[in-house]
Amino acid sequence: MASEPDRLRPAARALVLDPDDRILLVRFAFPWVDYPVWAPPGGGLEPGETAEAGIRRELAEEVGLVDCTLGPVVWVREARWEQASALGPFDGQRERIFLVRTPAFEPRPRLDEEELRRELVTGVRWWTLAEIGAETEARFVPLALHAHLRELLRHGPPDEPLLVGF
Repeated sequence: MASEPDRLRPAARALVLDPDDRILLVRFAFPWVDYPVWAPPGGGLEPGETAEAGIRRELAEEVGLVDCTLGPVVWVREARWEQASALGPFDGQRERIFLVRTPAFEPRPRLDEEELRRELVTGVRWWTLAEIGAETEARFVPLALHAHLRELLRHGPPDEPLLVGF
């Protein structure tokens, strides 16, 4: 019996950190959950697009960050979910997550409100590690964002990308 082909959409995200180690996260309103989901900016790659080009496009679209220096890929995440109809033929995503250090800035997405809504984006804000740890109503992506970010801030980028789970 042949195995089912890989149906994970290639994607890229960025851990955008300012000099105070705050992380910039995007708020998603997924229709299949009743709580906000905060995740690093990023998303699916266009056909033929590299992860580096894709994350640069996503950073400009979602938060207005352009001309940044991409650091290493520090995490890798595979996410599969039943509600994948929003992803067309895909059952989930395989994400390469880059580290981006930047001065603090006021996020100004290049996409207009209607385009952001189509992407299910409903907000952008800077978070401290303490705020993430204290949050009780929202969920974060990856689910162990607080623990993984704490380790990254404490020890720096890993030698090889860390598989961070769902």
